Amino acid sequence: MNNRADVPVIAIDGPGGSGKGTISTRLAEHLGWHFLDSGALYRLTALAVMKAGLPLDDEAALGAAADGLNIRFETGKGGVKALLDGEDVSTRLRGEEVGIIASKIAATPAVRAALVKRQRRFRKLPGLVADGRDMGTVIFPDANLKIYLTASAEIRAQRRYKQLKEKGESVNLSRLLGEIKARDLRDQSRSIAPLKPADDAVMIDSTLLSIEEVLKQVINMV
Repeated sequence: MNNRADVPVIAIDGPGGSGKGTISTRLAEHLGWHFLDSGALYRLTALAVMKAGLPLDDEAALGAAADGLNIRFETGKGGVKALLDGEDVSTRLRGEEVGIIASKIAATPAVRAALVKRQRRFRKLPGLVADGRDMGTVIFPDANLKIYLTASAEIRAQRRYKQLKEKGESVNLSRLLGEIKARDLRDQSRSIAPLKPADDAVMIDSTLLSIEEVLKQVINMV
C-alpha cells in the first residue's frame, strides 16, 4: 500500500456554479488520475437525512447518518453513478432541495468529522483531483497545486438555470440567484471549514471564460 502523503493531489475549490466540477472531472480524465467529488458526499448525506426524516438541528443524528452511509460510486459509459443503499440516486443528487440541505448540514461538526476520513481515502496512486469547498484548506492542505475557481453569482445562476431548463425542470432565475447568494453566505460564514481560498491557491475567475479556456489554464499549471 502506498504512503498517501506521497500521492500527488490537485485541489480545486470554489462556490457552486463556478465550473469546478466540470474542470475537475476533465482534468482527472486528462491526467488519468482518481477524482473526488466531495460535494457528492454531502449531497448523499443530505439524501440519507431526507430519507430518514431526520431534523436538521439534531447534530448527533446527522453525524450518525454521515458515518453510516452505505454508498458506492460506479464508473461506466454514462459517467459516474452514485448509489445510496444500492439505489442509483445520481439524478436526485443534483436537485436544488438536496443542494440546500447539503449546504446546511455541511456546517455541522459531526457531519464534517465523519466525512473527512472518507474523503482522504480517495488519495491513491497515480494521483487525485479533488473538487470541493475546503479541499485545499482542510482536507488536503499539502496538495501539490491548489486552485480557487470563482465567478460572479449572476453568471453562476445563469449557468445553473440553463442546466435545469435543459433537464426540463421548472425554475425561476431570480429565485435561483437568491438561493446561490444565500448558499455562498452560509458556506463562507460557517465556523468550521468555511469556503475561502487557501493562502497558496491560484485564483481563477471564470466569469468571462469558457470551460475550455479555464481547462487550458489549469493544464498549463499542472
